[in-house]
Formats: sequence, structure tokens, C-alpha cells
Amino acid sequence: MEQVQNTPRLLIAAPQGRSGKTTITVGLIAALTARGIKVQPFKKGPDFIDPSWLTRVAGRRCRNLDSYLMDREAIRGSFVTHTQGADISVIEGAMGLFDGVDLEGSGSAAEIAKAVQAPVILVVNCIRMTRSVAAMVNGYRYFDKDVNVAGVILNNVARSRHENILRASIEKYCDIPVLGIMPKGQQYTIPDRHLGLVPATEDQSLHRAVERVAEAAEQYLDLDRLMEVASQAPPLTGKLTLPPRLKGLKRPAEVTALSGDRPLVGVMMDGAFTFYYPENLEALSGAGAELVAIDAIKDPALPDLDALYIGGGFPEMMAAELEKNASFRADLKNRIESGLPVYAESGGAIYLGRSINWNDKKYSLVGALPFEAELTKKPQGHGYIRLAVEGDTPYFPKGSEVKGHQFHHIKLVNLDQEKISFAYRVTRGRGIVDNKDGLLYKNVLACFNYIHALAVPQWAENFVKLAARYKAQGLNK
Repeated sequence: MEQVQNTPRLLIAAPQGRSGKTTITVGLIAALTARGIKVQPFKKGPDFIDPSWLTRVAGRRCRNLDSYLMDREAIRGSFVTHTQGADISVIEGAMGLFDGVDLEGSGSAAEIAKAVQAPVILVVNCIRMTRSVAAMVNGYRYFDKDVNVAGVILNNVARSRHENILRASIEKYCDIPVLGIMPKGQQYTIPDRHLGLVPATEDQSLHRAVERVAEAAEQYLDLDRLMEVASQAPPLTGKLTLPPRLKGLKRPAEVTALSGDRPLVGVMMDGAFTFYYPENLEALSGAGAELVAIDAIKDPALPDLDALYIGGGFPEMMAAELEKNASFRADLKNRIESGLPVYAESGGAIYLGRSINWNDKKYSLVGALPFEAELTKKPQGHGYIRLAVEGDTPYFPKGSEVKGHQFHHIKLVNLDQEKISFAYRVTRGRGIVDNKDGLLYKNVLACFNYIHALAVPQWAENFVKLAARYKAQGLNK
């Protein structure tokens, strides 16, 4: 069903990464929300951590928009669907505004801005810069006539004299408003580590940093003018979809017999595994699954599942806790040997191996898959990935293509390839070994790549069919 969307919207972009987009976006959303304005957050590109913060401050689940993984119709459909009931939508960009996977800028934040016709607010990191800011702003404003760079926010402004020079330069040379600043200071930075920001759910003490950013946004950003710019976005037409809304997954004790004929699919939800696109969970539910939250740190064993989905996260940060729960690890290994369907991504795939080496310590894991994992200082896989399906997998037919993304610091050692096979040949990006990805063992598919249900809609349906067959065989005990 086609829907015309008139919700005000903005895309927060920057000339390059590490310019402060996330800080500005979090602060803006928090300040608007504090005024009683309903903000729907979006994140450009594949990401789990930034969306966790945007979800936290907005009180509405952040959605990802990605023009590499999704076509324009899917992007608009998702945008129109999830802006229902919002007063404004705010999209956080990624990298530089025009940075994409090729010379045409495919997959860039600019492509998202054009797809949803969102005015762009350019965040400029002004460290060691004065008059040159005008040249930079004009370059970004006129680079692509189809991108509406409608305002500037100056980040890392040292003092009032610095701010005055920056503002005067843009006023004299650029026909574009300065819509606020953010002072220089570590107090306006959200802590990060090797994969980016620390996830919002991990450390409650970090929320004071968000409070300081929100207070600064209220003080230093021109929120009224930003709302005016957002309101200038033209009407947007997209295909309205109404996926199942997942407010929170039930725990095993709450499930009992409610699933009926619906296969019961466990989703690992704990401190180690938090990387899930909401669309993936909604797609599984929409395909007929009953979802239940599983905790690999606290649960002594699995409930009577028909399948298990293990997303990514930071298993290395929780390695001691995961190792300590030996009964759960043993039960999961036994279930895998009996044929339990398991789909595991990145950190979830690592958890199924024998062990992980982290900070010069070795921690035992499930042991269902024949490898050890080592954490490295440099990324072992980073960015978009394209896979050709060559192995026997119930999720995708042979000869098809799967698009996804990866970002991890893990390498596998002592992989016994005689005990497993591979589902994919990697045609873009890096796989597990020798341009291969997707470890296949019994009914397990363990990958280094993440998928998004809007890019591979057949995944959820086939996963639930596999779970239903397992349920029908009566092996879920």
C-alpha cells in the first residue's frame, strides 16, 4: 500500500568519519525528546552500536537504511513505515557524506538523503581550522546538486573567538546557515573501543556522558531552526509495510505452551550477544516463529527449542562469564549434535568454537565447531561483503548471491576443514579462510557476515521452515 509521508526529517552527515556525527545526533535527539517531540531515529549503513544509543535516547527503535543492501523501494518503504507517529525523523550518516563503495558513491549517506529526500546537516570538525571551513562547506554543498546540504553544525569549537571566525567565514562565503556548535571537550564524547562506541546496554555509568551531550545540545544547537529545516522536506511516497512489532522477547519460563503449532526459535539475548537488526526478528516472527530470549550467561540449559539464532556482539568481553556456564555450553553442544538448527553470525559463530584467546587468556566455549578463535588488534574483516552460494544450505539456493557486512577482529586457528564444509565463496570482502565463509556442520550455519532481512527476505522464511521440520520430527527435547 502506497503511503505519502510528510514527517519532517534530517540527515546528519560529515565530511569524514570521526567528525562527531554520533555525538551530535545523540545530543539532538535527546534534546528534542526532552521537549516532548517524538523522534524516529535511523542509521545509515550497517551498524548495531550507534543504533543502540539512538534507540535509548529516542525511546523508539532505531532502523538501518542502506543503499548497498537495500534497493530504493525498500529504503523508502522502511522509512515511511517506521516514521508513523513521529514528529521528526533523524538519520545519522556514516563516514563522509559522499563516501560509498565506488566512484559513483553507491552506498553513501548522500544516496540515503536522496532516497528519502532529507535535508542534510553537515557536521564539521573544526579542530585547527578557521576560514578554510567556508571552502569545505561550499565544496560539500555543490558537489551533488541532488543533495540538499541545508545547514552546518560546527563541532569541537575551542572558544568564542574561534566560533566567531568560523561563523563569519561561513556567513561571508557560503549561503547556508550555521545551526549550532558543540564545544571542544572530552565531556562531550561517548566512550568507544575496538568496534566503535560501547553499546548502550553494556555500562549504565556511560549514560552520564549522554546526559552531558544532551545538555550541550539544548544549550548550543538551534533546535527551533533545525526543526524548521526538517519541515522543508518534500512529501515522500513509499510502500507501507506493517511487520510484527516486537516490544521484547519472552523468557523461557513465560513461553510454556503458547507457541502451539508455531516453531519455537531461541534468540541469544544477553551481555555477550546483542547485535540484531529488528527487521530480522520481525521477519522470523512474521514467517511463523515464536521467539524466546535465551541467556548464555545465566540459563543453565536451553528450553525445548526448534531452532536457535545467535547474533554478534562482544563474546570476548564476557568470555569468563560464558566459560563459567558450563552446563549451558554442554547442553547446546549436545543439541547441535542432535540436529538443532542454529544460525550464528560473527560473535555468535565464534561462541560455537572450542575456545577464544583474549588478553593473553584462553577461555573455553561450546566446542561444537572445530576451531579456536584469537582476537587481533587489527580488523580481520571490515565492510560490505558479497557471497556466492555454493554449499548445501536450506537458507539460500545454490547459485544465488547474498549481500551482507562484516566487522571483526577475530581470526580462526586450528580449523579442521575435514569436519565442516562451507556455504559461500566470497566475491567481495574477506571470509573465514581462503575466500570462503559460512561454516556448515549438521544443521548449523555459522558466518562472519551479518545479513539484513530486507536484503534477503527468503532467509527468515527458510529458517522457520527448517525449525518447523525439526519440530515435526519431535527432536526438540
